[in-house]
Amino acid sequence: MGDEEPAEQSVSDFLRILEEHRIECEKNGKYVEAEIAKKRLDELREHEENRQREQMKSRQITERLGVEEAHMMEFQQFNAIWDKKMEEFEMNAKQLIDTMRKKHASELFRFKDKLQKSMPYRPKFSKELLNSRKIQETLAKMKQYAEAHKIKLKADRLEEIELEKLRQQHAHKLAAQEMQFAQRQQAELQALEKRVDTARQEHKIQRQHDLERILQRYQNVKSELEAQQNIERIRSEKYKGHSAMYSTISATGSRPPSSRSRPASSRSNKNSTPRR
Repeated sequence: MGDEEPAEQSVSDFLRILEEHRIECEKNGKYVEAEIAKKRLDELREHEENRQREQMKSRQITERLGVEEAHMMEFQQFNAIWDKKMEEFEMNAKQLIDTMRKKHASELFRFKDKLQKSMPYRPKFSKELLNSRKIQETLAKMKQYAEAHKIKLKADRLEEIELEKLRQQHAHKLAAQEMQFAQRQQAELQALEKRVDTARQEHKIQRQHDLERILQRYQNVKSELEAQQNIERIRSEKYKGHSAMYSTISATGSRPPSSRSRPASSRSNKNSTPRR
């Protein structure tokens, strides 16, 4: 802008000097020189108008490109900030879930140990087996060893069956307790995952809202700039029309007639008196 202003001032000064020269030639009756000056003025004015028009176009294009570039930079910065925010969110979410899983594993281990101590394996045999053992002992005391041996074999098989059944029942009780505990842990983990997913969706919605605000602000700035540039172009065209009118008046050397002006012949006829 600093280099353009002196150049415009120089052209304006030259046009003013040339216009003064044309007027001076017109007053002195140097119409050939006045015509040359007029043509030169018209050429310079047209050239200057074209230059200013192209300069305005170039400046307006630069302004629009500046808006586009600023928008792209803001958009890139917006994506970079939100990408980083989402990356940090996912890292924190993963850390929370991993921490809870480790906590659950430790709690489950302690629960199993506590469960084993609180529910020790103490088999409770049936009356049939207990009676068989008493008969076995009684026969042995009576030295009826053959009968005692038969009863013992029968009682051993029954005890083996009952022990297996009791072990299964005990294991089933432990497994049921562990399953209930694990289900509570799973419910807790699912609740955490649901909260994380809800927060993730809220982040996405907030990102979309922020993006829409940026786009709307960009559209507003763009529309305002286009309106300003349209006003500038309209003013430039009006200035061009006024300049053309001025050139026409300068070429004819006259102004539009006034309602007060009257022809000289009419005034002379009115003031003159007829001769006898």
